Amino acid sequence: MRTYLLEIFKRKDLLFYLVRSGLKAEHRNSFLGYFWWLLDPLLNVVIYYFLVSTILGRGGENFAVFLVIGLVAWRWISTTINTSSKSILKYSSIINQVYMPKSMFPLAFTFTQLFNFGFGIIVVAIFLVVYGIMPGWEVIFLPLIIIVQLILLIAVSFILAYVTIFIRDMEHLLSHVTRVFFYSSPIIWEGGRLPDEYQWVVEINPVAIIIESYRDILMYQQMPNFTGLFVITVVSALVLFGMLKYYSNNEHKIIKAL
Repeated sequence: MRTYLLEIFKRKDLLFYLVRSGLKAEHRNSFLGYFWWLLDPLLNVVIYYFLVSTILGRGGENFAVFLVIGLVAWRWISTTINTSSKSILKYSSIINQVYMPKSMFPLAFTFTQLFNFGFGIIVVAIFLVVYGIMPGWEVIFLPLIIIVQLILLIAVSFILAYVTIFIRDMEHLLSHVTRVFFYSSPIIWEGGRLPDEYQWVVEINPVAIIIESYRDILMYQQMPNFTGLFVITVVSALVLFGMLKYYSNNEHKIIKAL
């Protein structure tokens, strides 16, 4: 395990390269280029605001801010899941020629989407200013929530990247799984759309805990859900280290499967 971690650290330049190349590749052939990092979350807010508030007549005071926080946080989750699951397969030609720790690829894709999330935070800040919402001192916990979400996504990315190598249909399955999490989490409406007897699912849903923690410190001047964030961190860290050990012991299986 220690040797494997040292191998990753020795190749940190490669990790930085993978992150940079991933950022450049996302909008390489688009007309607006990197401007999409700001425009994409903004368009998502406009679409869902029209759908939920105008058509369905739901929402409430400062609903646009409520919406943008949920959508920006969710965008980091969904894009990381979708891209990291195929990360090792995408670089299979390189992997078969040169040895490198395979866990570097889902790790790089997760950090790539973290960079994109930073632009989403800019959009959130714009909405806070426009609607005259001033976060309280609780905003100092914003980096903490981001770190918790990052640890969770790295752990999930390690699992999905490995499983997808052996189950190539995982890509199609994930689209349905993420859709379930989207509509059962308080992203575009409070509490999701589950019946009252199933609201406990929302309460233990890590996606819901993280998104509501963002809203607590940015909108409501409240303390985040420290208990939920602590549980997510501990479980994610255990999974993360377990997957690193599993990668270090089973990298030969990855090469054979590719």
